[in-house]
Amino acid sequence: IEQKPVTETKTSPSVQIVTSGDDRYKIILSGQVNRAVNIVSDGLGTDVYHVDNNVSNSRLRLIGLAKIDDDISLGTRIEVAIAPDLSSQVSQLNKSTGTWFDQRWTELSITSKKYGKLSIGKGDTSSNTTAEMDLSLTDVVQYATLSDIAGGMFFREKDYPNKLTQIKISDVFNSRDGLSRQSRLRYDTPEFYGIRLSGSLVSNQRYDVAIFYNNEGEMFKTLAAFAISDPNLPDSELQYDGSISTLHKESGLNLTLSGGLLKRRYLNDAQNLYVKLGWITNLMRYGHTAFGVDYTYSGNLPVSGDKGYSISAALVQNIKSINSDIYLQYRIHSLNLKSSPPVSNINVGTFGMRVRF
Repeated sequence: IEQKPVTETKTSPSVQIVTSGDDRYKIILSGQVNRAVNIVSDGLGTDVYHVDNNVSNSRLRLIGLAKIDDDISLGTRIEVAIAPDLSSQVSQLNKSTGTWFDQRWTELSITSKKYGKLSIGKGDTSSNTTAEMDLSLTDVVQYATLSDIAGGMFFREKDYPNKLTQIKISDVFNSRDGLSRQSRLRYDTPEFYGIRLSGSLVSNQRYDVAIFYNNEGEMFKTLAAFAISDPNLPDSELQYDGSISTLHKESGLNLTLSGGLLKRRYLNDAQNLYVKLGWITNLMRYGHTAFGVDYTYSGNLPVSGDKGYSISAALVQNIKSINSDIYLQYRIHSLNLKSSPPVSNINVGTFGMRVRF
């Protein structure tokens, strides 16, 4: 059922696709293009937005590998996102935000089979992705950080639909997924019975620790993670997040749970809860077909007492021969404001395609 990503294209054993200026290094070039169309209904009308899907945006990646001895290896990674009209940024006020460049990774790492991995530079902090463990295979369009699809869209006042509020989808829904990618010093232990520990010291006096679990038995595969981080935000304290995803291998049924909490000094704690039920099957000869339905609850965002709700249904069709996914999703975003006028739902239909090379 599972799809394993392809990171290197091969034509024939005699053809080398990428060469290095130093023959002691193996160089791997890979990347992806992920384009989508969002059809958004916000209480006034329906508009079409052509976007780059920020769940997994378009990018180029260059990885260098060299062996120091039988135990220790050196790795380098440079990765740049090139994403015109990012899905999390476009809005009713700006349908074309232009090309977005992001230096996702610039990293050196030393890996030892005995002692673990030490990474320096910009890349994943230890807590990044800990709220996003997901075996559903719909996570190219449907996952815990739902604001990546249409986070820049503003809610409208229900009684005055011509009036936009200052509240965006991303102000309401936040999975609290760690500290993202930052300049950091990170250490990961070797895996022991499926368990791995990690910690990082991050720029701007931030830090985090995380634990990861990976287990595959005869019937089930499970991924889980939990993290504590200090985001060093004004009037906030520590942040906690975690997730677990379990797949029944024979039936393709899967369940994903995610939760996050940001402790705040003067406001109620910001909360996020996410649950998804999925099914992976083989309806077509091209590759697996994945279905998912999910529900999200957000508490005390943007301010104390506010509540957000979201539900969605998604379908992802894999085309194995070209390492690509075609996807569809329909999502409803609802917001109940404690002390402001009611707002209309934002309904978003998404279809798109990701091609990995």
